[in-house]
Amino acid sequence: MTAANHYLDEVYRSAFNAEFMPPALEEGSVFMPWIGGKLDDFLCETFERVVGKDNRAVFEGMALQIPKDRHRMHYMKVKVRVHCQPDGNLTVFHGPHCSARL
Repeated sequence: MTAANHYLDEVYRSAFNAEFMPPALEEGSVFMPWIGGKLDDFLCETFERVVGKDNRAVFEGMALQIPKDRHRMHYMKVKVRVHCQPDGNLTVFHGPHCSARL
């Protein structure tokens, strides 16, 4: 065990660092600011549901009523995505359109 630890400390770690930790070719940060929209719409659990004849999608025992909007008069038999955010809020999407925030 002592010999193995000595090998890891003296031989392996320095070779590993030489291969995988070369200095950056340019100065500065590689991180860019997020400009793609609300992160809550991406950093969440997503579930697909089919809307029933009563214009509701059932999610974890709850009936989510989807109101009519300028895109559709009803959502019967349409597949929607239910987004469950970390804070517990629910959002219903049909394609790129947000149909309801609950």
